[in-house]
Amino acid sequence: MSQGPNGARTIAERARKVLLHEQRTGFVDGAVKPGGLEAFIAHWAREVRAARDRDVVGARTTNADGPAPEDAIARLLTGYHDQDPMQRTARVRAALALLDSLSGDAPPARAGSARAPLAGRTPTRTLASAPPPRASTPTFGQSAGHRTSHVSQGDATPWPLASPPPDLANLRAHRALNGALADGPMGDGPMGDGPMADGAVVGGGVVSHRGPGQAAGHRTQGGATTERAQGPAAPPRPEDEYLLSAPVTAVPNVGRVQEQRLAKLGIRTVRDLLFHFPREHHDYSKLQKIGQIPFGEVATIYGLIWEVENVRGGGRGVVRTIARITDETGSLRAVWFNQPYLQKQLPHGAYIVVTGVKQRFGNRVEFSVRSHELPEVSDLVNTGRLVPVYPLTEGLAPKQLRRFTKWAVDRCAGFLPEHLPVAIRTRARLLPLPEAIAQFHYPENEHMLAEARRRLAFDELFLMQIGMLTRRANWREGPPAPALPAPHGLIFDDEVSAAADPDNHVETIAEPPETTLGGGLWPLTASCFERELPFRFTGAQRRALREVLADMAGTRAMSRLLQGDVGSGKTVVAAAALLAAAANGYQGALLAPTEILAEQHYRGVSALLAPFGLRTVVVTGGQRARERAVARDGLAGGEAAVAVGTHALIQDEIAFKRLGLAVVDEQHRFGVEQRDALRQKGYNPHMLVMTATPIPRTLALTIYGDLDVSTIDELPAGRQPIITRWRHGIHRQEAYEVVAREVAGGRQAYVICPLVEESETIEARAAIKEYERLRTEVFPDLRLGLVHGQLRPAEKDRVMRAFRDGAIDVLVATAVVEVGVDVPNATVMLIEDADRFGLSQLHQFRGRVGRGAHQSYCYLLSQEASAQGAERLGIMESTSDGFALADADLRLRGPGDFFGTRQSGMPELRVAKLADTPLIAEARAQAEWLWERDPYLKQLEHAPLRERVALFWSEFAAH
Repeated sequence: MSQGPNGARTIAERARKVLLHEQRTGFVDGAVKPGGLEAFIAHWAREVRAARDRDVVGARTTNADGPAPEDAIARLLTGYHDQDPMQRTARVRAALALLDSLSGDAPPARAGSARAPLAGRTPTRTLASAPPPRASTPTFGQSAGHRTSHVSQGDATPWPLASPPPDLANLRAHRALNGALADGPMGDGPMGDGPMADGAVVGGGVVSHRGPGQAAGHRTQGGATTERAQGPAAPPRPEDEYLLSAPVTAVPNVGRVQEQRLAKLGIRTVRDLLFHFPREHHDYSKLQKIGQIPFGEVATIYGLIWEVENVRGGGRGVVRTIARITDETGSLRAVWFNQPYLQKQLPHGAYIVVTGVKQRFGNRVEFSVRSHELPEVSDLVNTGRLVPVYPLTEGLAPKQLRRFTKWAVDRCAGFLPEHLPVAIRTRARLLPLPEAIAQFHYPENEHMLAEARRRLAFDELFLMQIGMLTRRANWREGPPAPALPAPHGLIFDDEVSAAADPDNHVETIAEPPETTLGGGLWPLTASCFERELPFRFTGAQRRALREVLADMAGTRAMSRLLQGDVGSGKTVVAAAALLAAAANGYQGALLAPTEILAEQHYRGVSALLAPFGLRTVVVTGGQRARERAVARDGLAGGEAAVAVGTHALIQDEIAFKRLGLAVVDEQHRFGVEQRDALRQKGYNPHMLVMTATPIPRTLALTIYGDLDVSTIDELPAGRQPIITRWRHGIHRQEAYEVVAREVAGGRQAYVICPLVEESETIEARAAIKEYERLRTEVFPDLRLGLVHGQLRPAEKDRVMRAFRDGAIDVLVATAVVEVGVDVPNATVMLIEDADRFGLSQLHQFRGRVGRGAHQSYCYLLSQEASAQGAERLGIMESTSDGFALADADLRLRGPGDFFGTRQSGMPELRVAKLADTPLIAEARAQAEWLWERDPYLKQLEHAPLRERVALFWSEFAAH
């Protein structure tokens, strides 16, 4: 054997022939017997080392700090017999590439290279239309536990300006090589400090390349991220931001037509494409042998194409492309319909990954293909992996959008600047942002997908919590609010309070002088609010009211949420707070979402405050000009102590003399700007917001993180429970009989329908058609009314008033009556297609009855409820506790059903789920920890986070 390059080439050719034969025979480990390929390579490596010692083989051509090629190849093929075909494919190709470095035919491949030669391609087979080959074949059937996790501890200097971003696509190709080298017996790291060390990626798919401003770090095998000690992250480079902000037409194959289609999805820049997240992933990563594929189930196979043909048949001219695909366990006929061009794109002898369903057609067995790809030509995007499923628009195919996102992920994800501080990422064990984005689009495995989703969900919740803390701090640290201390005896009857709550040790507020009550504007004509009530406060009302009054007594503006079940008495607490403001000479305002609810509150609050000689006015958009002028003059001049109204109350023409307390009912119906507009009517008044939708505490901390929370979790004594019955739709006659009986006794009833008009796509009862049927067929002798969201506000209010005044016996309605209707004479609630509503919404409907002295009933009618729908209705039938129902609703349906409309002014969550209470608690804790150390994020290292918070909240303007 000759010395130098010729000797190296000769000895390398022996191994090359064996490896190429292994490749041609389908990687079945049959090229060498006995012992297999692993034994042959181990023996061959020993011969190479011996030849090198005799100077038969020249000096090694790899980096002097790394292992020799023969050692790397031996470690690469360790355990070859136990690997699946795709792992064998990647290792054989990598070994062929290393043989080039041994023989001097080609430079050694580096993990960070943008393009590496596709080793092992047979010279006789070419693909006419194939793009330049890429060494990017992923591994299959390999879990995170099969790989170690080492990352280069190399230079931490950011990229120079002329350096490219990390090519995340090519990193996948080298994970098999690096994993084998790391697991082998010859060292602890990925080839030491050799050619694979710079940017090497192993174990779980960790991106150790660092983008601009991205902290260096490494991942342990368990999934936690450990940050290395380092200085502040480098600021983002201008050219990075330029690339991310480039129009989406910078992506290959995105022309004007596709640009317009992508714009419909909100995708206008490369950054938008990176943040257009999949809604789910289809798992096509688990390879199965052809001989083991079950019938009728989605399966993914890897095999060799033997022949391809187009077959025409059928009366409609259907073209079937049929390919025979084989592996060591058998062969099958893969079929594509009406894609004749595939005959030229599926060359004989090429390897293919196919996902589809095995089916029987008469005497034939065929594999109906859903997606396929050639792993030796390009990255696997549509099969053989966890495949992303994106929201689409008309004219945009799934494969097209995947091709666009894959390009953006591979070339641009590394440029995304990291906004979370190192301390937060370390404390919460989070992936770096570039890696999270890449893994969320195209995950290595289920574990990495979960880790990526956790990072991105944490981001949304964390940014929301920081925004909430900022809003809360702005409120508390603003101008001082008027101190409105109320004498204890003015609100509570001491004798009743002591009897009801003997353990009360709450310190009472200092009594202001008797002459100050009313501030000289409204001399109070009664002495005790509770004594004037026809009932006594419940323990929960008393507790909530003490919390409200304690806030009002200070100069820091109150910002409190009062939540309570339907009928728990929130309005009485609000009236007591309004009385406390009036006792200090300040006015109060109560904002309601609808005119009918505003008028209801007006009557209730007027009756409660009348004994004290306080004047209450109502301001709505539908009232006469003269009535509105009188109310306006009374508020401006100080004659009126309390104003109740709708949005008309926040118009510019309405001015208060001294507004000290603002109350907002059903506050999720209002945006942040509308609530702030009411506050601007006074000089930093106290704010009390109310909701009748019970909310679990964790969810309340997220949605109302800027508010203190008081809860009324007790109903007034003596209230009869509402009898709730779940019936299949065919048994609705029982409900009709109860309606007729109750109306005959002088009471009234509701019939709720999920739709306004009939729908071709949704099978549910429509209010308009049901109203006509009930009026003509079921209750022809009763007075029926109809109300729904498509009516004009004036017509809707007219019908609601008629029902309230007893002129309508049965009200057919949609969800518009969910809140704001108080008709004590109504005793029956009949809900059609009840399984279409969430538990919280059903509880709101049920709360419209049971407000009087008579026994009330709620019928839940469902024709064909799903398993989950049946579970909801069963819970509804057996439970009347609104907070228990809210917890069940959060568990079963998520938080989206707590409100009929999205919380105005709140950011929309695209990844996070408000049902993920542990992650919510984690984000809340980390946000508070950071806020304690750097309020308002003023430190320089927190500037990226401060900018990200501002951007996150600015994208969701309050309505």
